[in-house]
Amino acid sequence: MTNNNNNNNSNSGSKNQLQEMVGSYFLELARGTSKMKEVNMEEDMGDEEAPTELNTINSSGGFLVVSTDKLSVKYTSVNLHGHDVGVVQASKPAPVKRLVYYFEIFVKDAGTKGQIAIGFTTDTFKMRRQPGWEAHSWGYHGDDGLLYRGQGKGEAFGPTYTTNDIVGAGINYASQEFFFTKNGAVVGTVYNEVKGSLFPTIAVHSQNEEVHVNFGQKPYAFDLEDFEKQERMKQQMTVEKISLLPNVSHGIVRSYLLHYGYEETLNSFDMASKTTVPPVYIAQENGFDEQDIMYALNERKTLRKLIKSGEIDAALGKLHEWYPQIVQDDKSATCFLLHCQKFIELVRVGALEEAVKYGRIELAKFFGLAGFEDFVQDCVALLAYEQPRESSVGYLLEESQREVVADAVNAMILSMNPNLKDSHGCLQSCLERLLRQLTACCLERRSLNGDQGEAFYLHRVLNSGKKGKC
Repeated sequence: MTNNNNNNNSNSGSKNQLQEMVGSYFLELARGTSKMKEVNMEEDMGDEEAPTELNTINSSGGFLVVSTDKLSVKYTSVNLHGHDVGVVQASKPAPVKRLVYYFEIFVKDAGTKGQIAIGFTTDTFKMRRQPGWEAHSWGYHGDDGLLYRGQGKGEAFGPTYTTNDIVGAGINYASQEFFFTKNGAVVGTVYNEVKGSLFPTIAVHSQNEEVHVNFGQKPYAFDLEDFEKQERMKQQMTVEKISLLPNVSHGIVRSYLLHYGYEETLNSFDMASKTTVPPVYIAQENGFDEQDIMYALNERKTLRKLIKSGEIDAALGKLHEWYPQIVQDDKSATCFLLHCQKFIELVRVGALEEAVKYGRIELAKFFGLAGFEDFVQDCVALLAYEQPRESSVGYLLEESQREVVADAVNAMILSMNPNLKDSHGCLQSCLERLLRQLTACCLERRSLNGDQGEAFYLHRVLNSGKKGKC
């Protein structure tokens, strides 16, 4: 008898811990912390400064003159040997948190020998040498069309360039390559093995050579937007070449519909799967255990519909009837989210006096409680705005907020399953866990590339997919 009591107490304690974990997880989602982190990361990307002018301090100034706008250079000396190079870097390194970086030069005058070069160098580069002549530097040279990369000997690369030509240099962070262009067409590419900062660099080396630099202050001769589009298409095609058995992909989708209680959609999906040629059958050995997420499917469907339509009182009534243990603790995270959503729905329909009364009764009890107070303050702040949707707390009135509350209730019911095998499975579907793993892998890959390249944002990928099919 004692052992049975101990087991029951242990099971009860485990269930309580699981429900506390579920409540805390969705409370964090409701507070929007994950969303705000993503927004802040995107703002950080926007704050990354790109070069806008040449560096007049660190250059071989004895051999060239930089214009007052710091966007053009002219070789004014007579070169006697290889160290008489007029070389200048951009004032800032190329930004790295993007798909591609690019800049161009216009050769106004090729001078007596046309020994002009464009490329990239590091901050330790000797400012008396052509880009590509020293280690960790790359340069496409105009007089011979050769590419130099870290040594004095060039290699066959592209055509020469001279007066009135427009030449560009870029870094493709997706492929980890430099690329060079002439008059709007790609000349060639070369692998970039440097993971540190690289400075756009130009050099002039014979009398009267003059070039103007375009850091994006005016349109490029090269169609950079189309180049980026093509690069993204390459990445997409690489993904689409990966084959996936129909029963595996159907199993993933089916588990998602089951997890969130989309019963009608699930029935339609199953019907469609059977009418395909050949029919798709979901085998249990594919790793999808549906027992956990089949639990209380009809009840979860009903509650989701009520919450997503803003009928919070009706949802609370059903919970008291079907799962009283979920709402017996009126200060639990789940009850808190439901009460907050009720308050939000009253504000949504303009019932402000009723919202105030409701807040004084149901939300006031959460003031001063760690983890709740800041969200309560956001909810109450809705009353301060004539147009709350346009305010800083307008996110509370978005459909996604109802979705979070519906997901929280859905997860709490799944956690009540006495035969639950995967305690974390009630939080997210298999599909979402796969997407989280995809995000982690993409971030790790970027980290291995020295944090160079476009950051991975799942919502952006999904949205771009929607636009592509419109």
